[in-house]
Amino acid sequence: MGLFNSLKKIFTGENTQPAVVVEVLQPRVIETVVTPEPIIVETLTPRPGLAVPIELPVRDAPVTAATDQEATNPSAAAEVTEVTSATNLATGLTKTRKTWSQRWNEFMANFRSVDEDFFEDLEETLIKADVGAETAFKLTEELRQEAKLENAKSRDEVSRLVVEKLVAHYQTQGIGEDASMHFAPAGPTVILFVGVNGVGKTTTIGKLAARYKGEGKKVLLAAADTFRAGATQQLQEWGKRDGVEVIAGAAKADPASVVYDGVRAAIAQQADILFVDTAGRLQNNVNLMQELEKMKRIISRELPNEPSEVLLVLDATTGQNALQQAKLFKNSTDVTGIVLTKLDGTAKGGIVLPIRNELHLPVKWVGLGEQVGDLQPFAADDFAKSLFGDLLEN
Repeated sequence: MGLFNSLKKIFTGENTQPAVVVEVLQPRVIETVVTPEPIIVETLTPRPGLAVPIELPVRDAPVTAATDQEATNPSAAAEVTEVTSATNLATGLTKTRKTWSQRWNEFMANFRSVDEDFFEDLEETLIKADVGAETAFKLTEELRQEAKLENAKSRDEVSRLVVEKLVAHYQTQGIGEDASMHFAPAGPTVILFVGVNGVGKTTTIGKLAARYKGEGKKVLLAAADTFRAGATQQLQEWGKRDGVEVIAGAAKADPASVVYDGVRAAIAQQADILFVDTAGRLQNNVNLMQELEKMKRIISRELPNEPSEVLLVLDATTGQNALQQAKLFKNSTDVTGIVLTKLDGTAKGGIVLPIRNELHLPVKWVGLGEQVGDLQPFAADDFAKSLFGDLLEN
């Protein structure tokens, strides 16, 4: 009876003890958790889909290999960038071209006849388009004598004749000027970069170093901008990216001493090109301009007939200010050519014409973007067609 009474109390809920309930339920929980585990394993094991992860690394291997190559060889990455990401001239001049077209269409919308008012409005339109007052006046005077323009009957005919004249100016101005880069027939070629702060001298050097190293040249860089905070580090970063050596001195060191070290290193290593980065200087700062002349004397003493090039770097976004900088730099030092940067970010690409027309300085390179290949040699014909192409098609 004792056993019967105990069972009765359990099933009727009388005098129920929690310990007994736990003992009864515990095995069920364990059994529920443990039992599905072998079922899941047995179900997934035979799936044919498990073969897929084995094949994926094989398909991804070429991508991984290319990435590793770029990481270990920065110049290889730069060469790939130049080939695949170079911005063409038409794309780089989009802002300038759109602004030109807009201003020109507004000007021609008010056209009534070829009279004195027409020429005055034309001159004003050209000045606003950053061709410069001197160039605008010259173009307008030439058009006054254009017989075809006098006989033009329609608005479209007048527009086409004027635009064709503009294109001709872009193509003919600078004829006889040497826009090619000059290199020493033997020994290192030294190329000096000058300009005010913030125009892109260091970036231009980095891009040109990558380009010429890609052509098989032995390139060195000299960090002679010892005053601007971070200037040397910026050039060293480009050196790492391009895989070229950077000759640098201590902070606030004499820039001329860095140039000397750079020239001696170029001679000792039989380098083909030495690019020299200099401090940003205002063209009217006498001390800094004298410092520049000192660097040139040191270069010429160690390497007669060098530097082969003194390139003035100008920021296209500054428009007429860039033209004034070029005039004053030309009067202060022997500038051999212009690098016009940031053309892709401005509507003031018309500045190319007065630089060539008024200063007779060749534009040698134009910057059309951030990639290495976006620094391109200047070609007058291509530039004119890219700038005025839309107007000629209308």
